[in-house]
Amino acid sequence: MDTAILSRLDKLILKHADLSDQLSRADVVADQARFRELSKAYADLSEKAAIYTRYRKLQADYQEAQELLQGDSEEMAEMAREETARLEPELEKLEHQLKICLLPSDPNDTKNGILEIRAGTGGEEAALFAGDLFRMYARYAERKGWKLEVLDESRTELGGFKEVVASLSGEKVYSRLKFEAGVHRVQRVPATEASGRIHTSAVTVAVLPEAEEIDVHIEEKDLRIDRFCSSGPGGQSVNTTYSAIRITHLPTGMVVSCQDEKSQIKNKAKALKILRSRLLQLEEEKRMAELSATRKSMVRSGDRSEKIRTYNFPQNRLTDHRINLTIHRLADILEGDLDMLLDPLLESFEAERLEAEFDKVV
Repeated sequence: MDTAILSRLDKLILKHADLSDQLSRADVVADQARFRELSKAYADLSEKAAIYTRYRKLQADYQEAQELLQGDSEEMAEMAREETARLEPELEKLEHQLKICLLPSDPNDTKNGILEIRAGTGGEEAALFAGDLFRMYARYAERKGWKLEVLDESRTELGGFKEVVASLSGEKVYSRLKFEAGVHRVQRVPATEASGRIHTSAVTVAVLPEAEEIDVHIEEKDLRIDRFCSSGPGGQSVNTTYSAIRITHLPTGMVVSCQDEKSQIKNKAKALKILRSRLLQLEEEKRMAELSATRKSMVRSGDRSEKIRTYNFPQNRLTDHRINLTIHRLADILEGDLDMLLDPLLESFEAERLEAEFDKVV
């Protein structure tokens, strides 16, 4: 590996050790804000430090095997050849991971996420598929040990969703799901279709980094808050008190409503959580628009208007159009086995980032 890269990695190890020392100091522990900031930085470096530590150990083993190849013992040389053959592919894999480690990280990757799913074209069938997608992400969250909380929902008579908004909290939520944003198209025979014709419907998915108050400051004077009675599917009364909340952010015209809780205070807190995340996403989109010349692929853009994926039920096929990936295991994916799809997406994105960094150097 290039000496310049190794030098940067050595500095990373030193920084990781320094953060560990700081986190053990009493004055840092007493300052909760400072402690959280350093803990976050330490956790971010821990995985990178572990990869580099393993790389250095395997590199030392490889050098030892190379030395044995130069010896007089044919038996030891044969053992060394076997060891070399075992170590080379693993070292190559670790080198690739370490290069990715040194790429500028997305500051939102460590954040929790806000998942928004809305039925698009296709009427009731689109709403039913929105429900299928929500259950898919819920099952995936369960597999990953994430916590899912519904913030707002609007159900249809047949049990689908016109809209559902949920928060997901856990390790690397946003970094795993951020490329799910876009239009998801479904091709299947609806349960309500008597003639057996295949229909095409669409659902829009948005994934936002969950914003904290320190990320987005909202002035109370910029908000108009309306209170109204909650209602369920078909207008069925949920309660007769004015517990539902609608918040309008006056500078942007952004509107968020929440009626999932019976408590007005809880609904307001949830609505503000959604609003902060949408405002953070708006700022991120503005920033990325300024860098649009470097955003060459659909994977990187995350534009919600893009048709990113097709779910074809008759053929048990899922196709991700951004990376030309086709998987004939649709049933497994809808049961929450998403890693077979997300891993290639993330690998494609990282490969593109590495290529972009190489272009800068040359």
